[in-house]
This record gives sequence, structure tokens and C-alpha cells, in this order.
Amino acid sequence: MSAAFAAAHRLIQKGPSLFAASNSAFAKTYSGFLFDMDGTIINSIAAAERVWGNWARAQGLDVETFMPTMHGKRGVDTIGQLNLPGVDPVAEALKITEAEIADVEGVIALPGAVDFLASLPPERWAIVTSSPYRLALARLDAAGIPVPRFMVTAEDVKVGKPDPQGYILGAQRLGLSPSECLVFEDVLAGVKAGETAGADVVVITATHSHPIETNHTMLPNYENVRAYADGDGKLSIIRKG
Repeated sequence: MSAAFAAAHRLIQKGPSLFAASNSAFAKTYSGFLFDMDGTIINSIAAAERVWGNWARAQGLDVETFMPTMHGKRGVDTIGQLNLPGVDPVAEALKITEAEIADVEGVIALPGAVDFLASLPPERWAIVTSSPYRLALARLDAAGIPVPRFMVTAEDVKVGKPDPQGYILGAQRLGLSPSECLVFEDVLAGVKAGETAGADVVVITATHSHPIETNHTMLPNYENVRAYADGDGKLSIIRKG
């Protein structure tokens, strides 16, 4: 993992640890789960950084400085924020998407993610990703994760994360309000999107190279937890063992 990507993750606000946090997601039940994709249920860092690194070098950008700005956000938003002379963010984002679809080498599911997702009622969870739809399909297929019944992708929103509209839409597609949902995220932009939508958030740290603390519940991956649905259909996270 690049030093730049690690630095981006360290930007997540610090606070009480998981077991000290009074708002631990383990203590609550939810009507639905909303999952970010890259870094949250799959690891696509190597593939993403190959493609975006090549693009950044071609634009004359400092790759280490640029790389933290692209994780967790729509490509068109990332490019647009650079204000590069003569660069059409929409056209460039389309080129990058095609390159990413062609390069899924090393894209894998996070430990325990496949079983965790398979255990959920299909009408109670959704993916909310900054990736375009075709790229999401390619990466899910490479990681061995079936396409869920509900998914929000880059094309579905006018403004990407950290704007909350993706998670608001994801909750709506489940027939819920965001406050009834638990959001699973890995980067600051997504965490802020979940917070602003009004949802509780779990921070997945599988791709973090340095320990962090946060006011939100943290999980390294899904190996030591399972999902539980009670008789009323409420979902909760339970530690195994």
C-alpha cells in the first residue's frame, strides 16, 4: 500500500476505542445495512492505484500527493476538483473507468465478507459505491461477491461522497430512512457521507496500514463477526465465539 493512501486513512477523526464507545454498533439493531464497496467489502487498492497512478503521471501530477484524493470518491469529482487546464473531467473519468474495468488483477473480497453478505436477507442490504455501475460489476465478479438486489453507483447521484445523497438513496431503495441503517465504510469521505445522512457507521480497517481510533465502531474485517436477524427482521452484528 502506498504511503499516500495510508496517510489518507489517518485523517479519520480520533476518539474513543471500539469497546469504550457508547455508540457501539454491537449494542444496536438496524433495519438495513449499507455497504461501501472498495476497501469495505473488497480490496481493489492495487488495481485502482495502478490505473490512477498512470493517469496522474500522464497529467504531470505528483502521484504520492494526488493518490489520497481519489479513494472513496467518484472519478469525475476527483478530476473536476483538480481544475486541470484543457481536461474534461467527464471524458477523462470515462477513460479511467474503462481502464479499471480492464484491470481487476488482485481484486479480492475482504476476509469473511462473502459469508457475511450471504447471510443477510437480500431485501435488507445494499451497496453504495462511488464506482460506476460497470466497474462495480467487474470488481464484484472478480472478488466472487454476487451482485446484490439493491445497489447505488456513481451514475445514480449528482454529487458523490462526502455528500450524503448516495446513502440517503440507498436507504430509500430499502424502503428505510438512513437513521434505521448501519453504514459500513473505510475512508473519510464515506464516513462523513454516512454521518451526514444520519446513519450509524462502522469503519472497516482491513486496508489501513496504521492503527486508527474513531468514535465509530471499528472492524478489521468480517472474519470474527456474524450478522443476526431477529424475529422482527432487525439486523445486528454479533462477535463470534
